[in-house]
Amino acid sequence: MAVVESSRTDDGPSRTDDWWRDAVIYQVYPRSFADGDGDGTGDLAGVRANLPYLAQLGVDAVWFTPWYLSPLVDGGYDVADYRTIDPAFGTLDEAEKLISEAAEFGIRTIVDIVPNHLSDQHPWFQAALAAGPGSAERERFHFRPGRGENGELPPNNWPSQFSGDTWTRVPDGEWYLHLFAPEQPDLNWSHPEVRREHEDVLRFWFERGVAGVRIDSAALLTKHPDLPDFTEGVDPHPYIDQDEIHDIYRSWRAIADEYDGIFVGEVWLPDSERFARYLRPDELHTAFNFNFLACPWDAGRLRRTIDDTLAEHAPVKAPATWVLCNHDVTRTVTRYGREDTAFDFDTKAFGTPTDLELGTRRARAAALLTLALPGSVYLYQGEELGLPEADIPLSRIEDPMHFRSGGTDPGRDGCRVPLPWVSTEPHSGFGSDTEPWLPQPAYWPQYAVDRQSADPDSILSLYRTALRLRRSVPGFGDGPMTWLPADNGVLAFARTDALVCVVNLSAAPAALPSHEELLLASGPLDAEGRLPVDTAVWLRR
Repeated sequence: MAVVESSRTDDGPSRTDDWWRDAVIYQVYPRSFADGDGDGTGDLAGVRANLPYLAQLGVDAVWFTPWYLSPLVDGGYDVADYRTIDPAFGTLDEAEKLISEAAEFGIRTIVDIVPNHLSDQHPWFQAALAAGPGSAERERFHFRPGRGENGELPPNNWPSQFSGDTWTRVPDGEWYLHLFAPEQPDLNWSHPEVRREHEDVLRFWFERGVAGVRIDSAALLTKHPDLPDFTEGVDPHPYIDQDEIHDIYRSWRAIADEYDGIFVGEVWLPDSERFARYLRPDELHTAFNFNFLACPWDAGRLRRTIDDTLAEHAPVKAPATWVLCNHDVTRTVTRYGREDTAFDFDTKAFGTPTDLELGTRRARAAALLTLALPGSVYLYQGEELGLPEADIPLSRIEDPMHFRSGGTDPGRDGCRVPLPWVSTEPHSGFGSDTEPWLPQPAYWPQYAVDRQSADPDSILSLYRTALRLRRSVPGFGDGPMTWLPADNGVLAFARTDALVCVVNLSAAPAALPSHEELLLASGPLDAEGRLPVDTAVWLRR
């Protein structure tokens, strides 16, 4: 890593009520972050013990994937009680201490709410099963009689988000809807009790000091009341992006405003105009930018995606979010080392070859690109360590996506392997001698925090330096950007205060534009001072 330190020594821009417009938010997958009690599962004690690590990294907030009581059929996204911490992770008291202790480090907390569905172990669903057809308890869900002569066929043909069926029949003959696994029955958002319950859950967590809420599957909540069959290419879609959903988020926004809280929505929509509707001033503050995440490592495609992203956010004056990976997606190092560097759930397969050296070089460059763009950034745990996607033995896979695909989809466990902390300790210092819930590869110690902390050229050192500069040097975060003239295959853009980012995705070294100072490079320049292939720099003109 090539670094010339900035002469600026102040603490950078003050954090205002609009902190979320340019924040760097770190995603914690609790089962795999750090194991504080030695049982092989990551927990809140492990996070609390490593808050200094997150502070040193330089993040503004931490987003926790669901830590609620859950059978963990889908990694916690099957919630049995939104107000209780799962015993595998700790207690509500520990969660409150974690929120408070993180705040002392200047780190805000964002929790994950799963409004589309519950766990089948949730008291509401258990009551619905017991009450039977026509009951008030079943009205909170989508129970329907089947089609066919004896009701033996599902009520409609809706495709699942997880492969397989979307309807399961219960012993009394009715069917219930689940867009995901059968253990995740969908809620009926036209029911007032469903709306009141989730509004109460929001207040519950805001009152405990959380700064924001990430909304899972944010575009799926409302369904067409007739539950009609799905026809590919016909609008409106019967269960994605129904117009009625915006009334829900307007009511949520009023609650968030009471507590100065913020929302980030998981919104997968190809239509930019409809995507932007979720970001109107009285709805969500931000939404994840999946087009950028899925974009291949190609200069032209990346530039179009960046332009499209900024254009779709501009009418509603919302900041863009930038993310390279998350708990559902093939890790960046692995994806960027493949022939096809895009991401698509439908193309995931076992045995796809990857060049990790190439992928790592590109991931380092992508980190500087992402952190230089206007808006906020989400960083998935382990990305700062350059972790690759791990191959999970078939006998240890837990992800329902694998099983519901008939075993053809490798699932998402490969990006959820427990983090390596100490290279010389059992299981790379994740916890104790107890084997982690997912097995770590034999080579995991080479990525450990202690080893990378001692190496000024490691990807962890790169991230730490980049985040420090992003906070202290003017020009980063939310605000304008301007594309600069550049050779084919090179991305170059200016921010304010003479800040410039250049990324070389071409097939040959590229000359740098005239500049006064080189702030940071993802890799060394060549002997002629040119920018090598798959390398990025931050400059001051």
